[in-house]
Amino acid sequence: MRQGDLATRKSYGNDVIFRVQELDATRAVLRGVDFRLLADAPIADLSFMAPARDLDFPRYDLPRVNETIRSMRHFRQQLHRQNEDTVRTALSSGTQYFEVPGKVLHLDGDPNYLRKSMNLYGELRIPADGFYVTESMMASTLQRLLPQLKPDIVVVTGHDGLLKNRENNNVHELESYKNSIHFVKAVQVARQYQSNRDALTIVAGACQSHFEALLQAGANFASSPARVLIHALDPLCIAAKVSYTSIRDTVSMVDLAGMTVTGLDGIGGLETRGSYRMGVPRLSNLKAEPTV
Repeated sequence: MRQGDLATRKSYGNDVIFRVQELDATRAVLRGVDFRLLADAPIADLSFMAPARDLDFPRYDLPRVNETIRSMRHFRQQLHRQNEDTVRTALSSGTQYFEVPGKVLHLDGDPNYLRKSMNLYGELRIPADGFYVTESMMASTLQRLLPQLKPDIVVVTGHDGLLKNRENNNVHELESYKNSIHFVKAVQVARQYQSNRDALTIVAGACQSHFEALLQAGANFASSPARVLIHALDPLCIAAKVSYTSIRDTVSMVDLAGMTVTGLDGIGGLETRGSYRMGVPRLSNLKAEPTV
């Protein structure tokens, strides 16, 4: 077995597919392919998976993942139609409008997830800057990037998980998690930069992350209320919903439960105002998101 190989863990019933990140004589560090999970295991516990095509988002629970993507596309198209009707009713039929969706800054501890997320942001026409940053460096990276990029929405995600075989393991202590402390520090930096939760929406966490600590640090939305594995797509779903929800409206947690792959067990949060703005008239020299 080599670095980069795909494997599953026999002791867990081969339930989750991992990619081998690090390897020594007896143990391997593993990163989830479908889930934002970081784990380690004895090499003897691993089952090798033969190389296949590059694994994309739709592998785990394919119908549910595809439905999530369809929901995001439908929401985007529905908003566009509503805006067209508003302009047509209030102004002359020839008036054109322009759209300014919320801008996303996405920090990801997994380069493959980042690449796939950026592709989907582009498909949904969401302005987004994405950076591959190891979880331990996210706080310092945000200190540098936030004043430069001035986003409306920040996503800090990657891999996490509850540590096993710890004495007095307690799900309420940050020390019981692989990376939750790094996500908490990143959220604190972002909230110090902008204290208003409606002026800067923060989405934070990964699989089994310390949900309560992330909210207390200042996140609007966080994983994982039920300490479950979250899908690679879930943080992006929240960011997309906020980006295209009008500043006049709040993001409905009921809608979010139906839009994410893992629902409210995976990601929860606070009522938050959207970041989307519509403007008229559309000017030919104005650099803004074009209508579709």
